[in-house]
Amino acid sequence: MSAPRGRAASPFRQPKAVWAVAFACVISFMGIGLVDPILPALADSLHATPSQVSLLFSSYLIVTAVAMLFVGWFSSRFGAKRTLVVGLAVIVVFAALAGTTDSINGIVGFRAGWGLGNALFIATSLAVIVASASGGFGGAIILYETALGLGIAVGPLLGGELGAISWRGPFFGVAVLMAVALLATLAFVPSMPKPARPTSPVAPLKALRHRGLLTMGIMALLYNWGFFTMLGYAPYPMKLSAHELGLVFTGWGLLVAAFSVFFAPRLQARFGTAPVLYANLLGLGVVMAVIAAGVGSPTVVIVAVIVSGAFIGINNTLTTQAVMLVSPVERPVASSAYGFLRFIGGGLAPFVAGKLADATDLSVPFYLGAATFVLAIPVLASGHGLLRKAEEGPEEAPVATPSLTAVGEPAGTDTPRVIVAVGAHGGAPATVDAAARLARETGSALEVVHVRETVVVEEQAVETEGAEEARAAVTAHLARLAAHGVAASGQVLTSVGDHAAAGRVLAEHAARVGARAVAVGRSPRGPLAQFADGSLTSALTHGAPCDVLLVDAESVPRQLTKRSMAELRDSAA
Repeated sequence: MSAPRGRAASPFRQPKAVWAVAFACVISFMGIGLVDPILPALADSLHATPSQVSLLFSSYLIVTAVAMLFVGWFSSRFGAKRTLVVGLAVIVVFAALAGTTDSINGIVGFRAGWGLGNALFIATSLAVIVASASGGFGGAIILYETALGLGIAVGPLLGGELGAISWRGPFFGVAVLMAVALLATLAFVPSMPKPARPTSPVAPLKALRHRGLLTMGIMALLYNWGFFTMLGYAPYPMKLSAHELGLVFTGWGLLVAAFSVFFAPRLQARFGTAPVLYANLLGLGVVMAVIAAGVGSPTVVIVAVIVSGAFIGINNTLTTQAVMLVSPVERPVASSAYGFLRFIGGGLAPFVAGKLADATDLSVPFYLGAATFVLAIPVLASGHGLLRKAEEGPEEAPVATPSLTAVGEPAGTDTPRVIVAVGAHGGAPATVDAAARLARETGSALEVVHVRETVVVEEQAVETEGAEEARAAVTAHLARLAAHGVAASGQVLTSVGDHAAAGRVLAEHAARVGARAVAVGRSPRGPLAQFADGSLTSALTHGAPCDVLLVDAESVPRQLTKRSMAELRDSAA
């Protein structure tokens, strides 16, 4: 075979366009946590009440929420690069203006403009990284998740350091850093083709007519109410300097990032999405109640806020996955509708909390936040059946689920087959060739299954490749095999954001056709992601009735089991 061999390219060896957008992502994800350390300083310097300062969050998030309804339409009309550039330019202008004003009302207004720019940016950043990355989407998602975690963790630290100099520092810092990202985007990101079919500006609102999406959106609204109540008001009872507040929220951000990326998928795979969310929401309710009861003790509030990062990281990931599981509409449309409800809850919470704090005392907003976390549980329970059916598999689910589409001539039914599952990355041809040798040695037919995934990170969902691109990839594999005298059939497996669900569908297909073995190659995301609980490979290995083999060009096939996957994860770590 003539497929290229060798190790998969490092996810950090990327074109300049990817690095430009990834850098901007880090700064964008800093946006919310960046201002937390300076909230008390703003109140003192501008002679404002905490309720007035809380409007920094409200204006930012409400504008972001409304803009989420239209950014998909804007991007489909004007293109991804223009949308990125406009979003970055708006952030630069309004962040700088926020740093120059001398009134709290001015900052609140300029934060609203910042929210508009942020909505335009986050709506297209993931899609641009995926489209521009070398070596397939795996490395792109690693970069995006790295930027997400880095921004969440470093934002409060940078805000604390700059805020220790002046409360204006974080605003000017964002303006300068985003200006650098804007220049890099203009210089290095190429123009990208517009979608063949523009997105309707009313599509996200129409999508909310679906019960499952509306239920999960309301649950996310209640969750974000409690979340942003904590972000907006927890700094005050801590009685710390800007620098010290930055360190506290950095600890919080590190837990958010770690539990979102590493722990949430494993808990989801072991216990299911809904049970983990029930326990998580209850845990957040308890933490908020502890803050409310101990609002007079800075130590209690500090510890509780840091601990909440673990729950928030899990909830951010699984809430988005739940939305994608039950949504019968296109994933970008579902994420826009979900983002609208999510950010509306986050925007209204600080405003209402401020009014309550002014009328009563500081503990009341936290008790209300605890109540909204707990109230989200019965809301989620009302959609439990839809979520459970979506997780069980395509035969029982009334919503969009992973599906297989045949490409080329159908496979014969007499000869047992070896199925090889590959993705859109540079190592796929070598994996297919290794599976072809295995099929020839065992006297089996060969079936190539190309996995076409919808990637979901936070509230963003993006198609990693179009349907025609996926079919073309399968056709190319089949043509190369035919040139070497290897007959094979092909399938496209379209995933919808839940990797484990795609693995289960592939396992069911292997059982249905009586496959002799299923072969997989090494993922460009690395063994920690590939063999983690909740991954496609893990779900496939647990569900397939035949052997699942790890193949590559340089070693003999290795059978995957629960034990061998653990060994592969441990060796990588």
